Amino acid sequence: MNISNKLTTLRVVLVPAFVVVFLYAGLGRTGDMISLVIFAIACITDYLDGYLARKHNLVTNFGKFMDPLADKLLVCSAAVCLVAAGRIEAWIVIVILAREFAISGFRLVAAGGGLVIAASMWGKSKTVVQMFMIMFLLLHFETQWWYIVEQVMIYASLILTVISIVDYIVKNRHVLKDM
Repeated sequence: MNISNKLTTLRVVLVPAFVVVFLYAGLGRTGDMISLVIFAIACITDYLDGYLARKHNLVTNFGKFMDPLADKLLVCSAAVCLVAAGRIEAWIVIVILAREFAISGFRLVAAGGGLVIAASMWGKSKTVVQMFMIMFLLLHFETQWWYIVEQVMIYASLILTVISIVDYIVKNRHVLKDM
């Protein structure tokens, strides 16, 4: 297993660690900060594994499959935890989850036809904004100014989520025609 795949695997392992720390009631604000560190490390592994895979030609089928899955596990798990904490509305997370499931299904259909569909700039931008949104929500200061920042991040993430799925479907509609 190459270094890129090890970083992807680490990101998957960090997901349950994040969830346990964030949801453990006895940690309070300390738990939020530890969760933030775990989440940030996982986000850094996302950047590093892609960078190293491209730079050193370490692209593998495992990486093509697991990297986007690891991102989805990380972002969706954190978003669901934040719903439980009352920091983001459930309907917004449902839109995010629905997009992720739809794209995963779409990719499986394409893969069945021998096609590999790469992430677009909209999808990559969506992931980055979602990750920053989660970090802002983990910091969660109890001020009006911070609430506004959180809301801007939430709605920017939501808008990019919708734009990215529309872009994905429009660019890859030929896959649907073959079904």
